[in-house]
Amino acid sequence: MLTLLLSAFGVLMVYSASSYTAKTQYGDEFYFMKKQLLGFVLGAGVMGFAGFFDYRKLKKIRYIALIVPLVLLALVFVPGIGRSNYGATRWIGIGSVTIQPSELAKYGFVIFASAYMSEHMDAMRTFKGMLPVLAAGGAVCALIILEPNMSVTMCVGLLMLAMIFLGGMKMRWFLVILVPALVAVPVLILMEPYRLLRLSAFLDPWASPKDEGYQLIQSLYALGNGGWFGTGLFRSRQKYRFLPFAESDFILSVIGEEFGFVGIFFLFLLCGILIWKGIRTAAESDDFFSFLLASGITLVYGIQTIVNALVVSGSIPPTGLPLPLISSGNTSLVITMGSMGILYAISRRNAMARAGKLEKNHKM
Repeated sequence: MLTLLLSAFGVLMVYSASSYTAKTQYGDEFYFMKKQLLGFVLGAGVMGFAGFFDYRKLKKIRYIALIVPLVLLALVFVPGIGRSNYGATRWIGIGSVTIQPSELAKYGFVIFASAYMSEHMDAMRTFKGMLPVLAAGGAVCALIILEPNMSVTMCVGLLMLAMIFLGGMKMRWFLVILVPALVAVPVLILMEPYRLLRLSAFLDPWASPKDEGYQLIQSLYALGNGGWFGTGLFRSRQKYRFLPFAESDFILSVIGEEFGFVGIFFLFLLCGILIWKGIRTAAESDDFFSFLLASGITLVYGIQTIVNALVVSGSIPPTGLPLPLISSGNTSLVITMGSMGILYAISRRNAMARAGKLEKNHKM
């Protein structure tokens, strides 16, 4: 219900944030909303199926779950198949339909890592034993950074570190991996001039108010204009082409403008409850695969939600990353809703196992 509520709210906010741009650019103010509504319907169907699917079968297809997204990430660079936008090649185009493979890759890695680590619990305490998980996560990160997409790369990197920690890796090996990972961040920033510009815009956006600092300034204007209670639904000013990507990466700015601090507080209260439910589902799991799978799904949602909020508020350098279940984008919406269905399936099995134990104890 939380997932459906947040996703339905996302459809509403995509319309609010995109109506003006959609009308001027496509002649239809409902253009983006229609696409989001289609994603919502498809996502609800996938979530319903996943909620009653025996998720333990995912262990058998762990290699497929990893290899297929890797192949799709590679196809992004094939001329005629890959689609580019704003200097980045992150999509696969099939007619009018586009797919973002990085969204699949995150969950493919979670399935592979959960299956491998649950079957090699003792090996995960050695450096050699964790190499397959590191290789899988490294391959995903390498292909995503080539798009280029540093924000998703960092999210996958954080996900990988969290997963191997939960998988039982010894602290000394964890630190051996963590230190190079931290060093890699500034190296990746220095490799691309535009990332340096974004970093400087983060430090002082008003130094380049019409260039790199423009988006963050407009986001802060939107949040500031919202005040405590907002300007009201559909009454955002920044969506009138002042704020770039208002319906996608920076939709939280429009939410803040229209619903104010109080609205954002309640939105993140719901997000927090969803994350807490995921943590509880993982904690209550009676087998290691269920624990890791629930943890991984929760981590993907939680990391991306937190990073998006930090970007929009100017707490970290600006980067393109959607707000899960809310931002415009069918691939992200359908896959995230599907993953929540799997999370529900795990919690449902946990409840059935507890009920079985209680019944058994009662008979005894």
